[in-house]
Amino acid sequence: MGERAGKLIAFVSYNAWTMYNFRLEVLKNFLDRGFRVLIIAEEDEWVEPLRAMGCEFVPVKIRNRSLNPFHDLELFFKLKHIYKKHRPDLIFHYVAKPNIYGTAAAGQLRIPSIAVITGLGHAFNKANLLRGLIKSMYRYALQLASEVWCLNKEDAEYFVHHNLVPVQKLKVLSGEGVNTQYFNPAGFVQHPEELFTFLLSARLLKSKGILEYADAALILKRKNYPVHCYLLGAVEEHPDAIGREQIDKWQQERGIKYLGFTKDVRPYLAKADCFVYPSYYNEGVPRSLLEACSMELPVITTDNTGCKELVEVGVSGLLCKKKDRFELAARMEEMLLMEKERRTAMGKRGREIVQAAYSVELIIRNYNSTVDQFLNPLD
Repeated sequence: MGERAGKLIAFVSYNAWTMYNFRLEVLKNFLDRGFRVLIIAEEDEWVEPLRAMGCEFVPVKIRNRSLNPFHDLELFFKLKHIYKKHRPDLIFHYVAKPNIYGTAAAGQLRIPSIAVITGLGHAFNKANLLRGLIKSMYRYALQLASEVWCLNKEDAEYFVHHNLVPVQKLKVLSGEGVNTQYFNPAGFVQHPEELFTFLLSARLLKSKGILEYADAALILKRKNYPVHCYLLGAVEEHPDAIGREQIDKWQQERGIKYLGFTKDVRPYLAKADCFVYPSYYNEGVPRSLLEACSMELPVITTDNTGCKELVEVGVSGLLCKKKDRFELAARMEEMLLMEKERRTAMGKRGREIVQAAYSVELIIRNYNSTVDQFLNPLD
């Protein structure tokens, strides 16, 4: 413990919420092991909960969706200044701009760092100048990373095929993990809704399949199926975002019920009969899909990187083509007409899949072995 107390592990991400929501157990693990933990991110309401558990925090403006090169240059020098001041022993970077500019800054200072590729994201959707530029920046920065982690095999193959990272630095994880004890259907009242209930919980982006979900809901409505189609998630500023005005229109015309944003999705998952996630976003492994499976919900998702790996077709859920509202509606119809016993069995199998390959304990084990490799703390 004495050796660890002086060692500082830094985590750099878009905002404090992503650190608390996606990596809480990882942070607790390192604090419990006696390390100091520094979070570097945009400031939001989740800073205080992070500080309360023992993390240090330094605010930095990421502007993850800005295309202004001066903002990016400012981020590089700001991160380099923070790293010089705090001298972390190891840094974990998440999402595109920290992965690029943070890794470059750490490399120039000879601080070991891990770039965690949480998905290719919106910028890789189209073959254009922006994608070419980002690939070039990744290619430079990732040469300076100690390791690069991808959350699925297809992303790893993409980075190797396009010479963005040397294969010897690459590691593939099964997502970022989910706490299966926390996301556990035990203790929740199951399916109290009178009507069959579909739920989609995601960032409200077009590439998450929200438009296709709204169209599928309309198709079911025109067939006079008595169902609820719920939508859960925060409205945000993003080039791919869906605005509140559009959502309100869907509520009036398509039977969609918008539930807003919640800090605890479990009660909503417990009330649903099926989780729908029709994403064509460049996913890592979607957390919301992991949470739904862990809560024993049968799922409908797309044959998309990061999504399809979680589904045994016909056993734990159903798959449909990307951007195909008619096939999505058909799979939703198939699910609602299915015997309840089969849907229940699907949900249980989904939880078994998550427990076997995607539990947060497995991810923590990987973090610990990596930190021990680079820092060699005493046991």
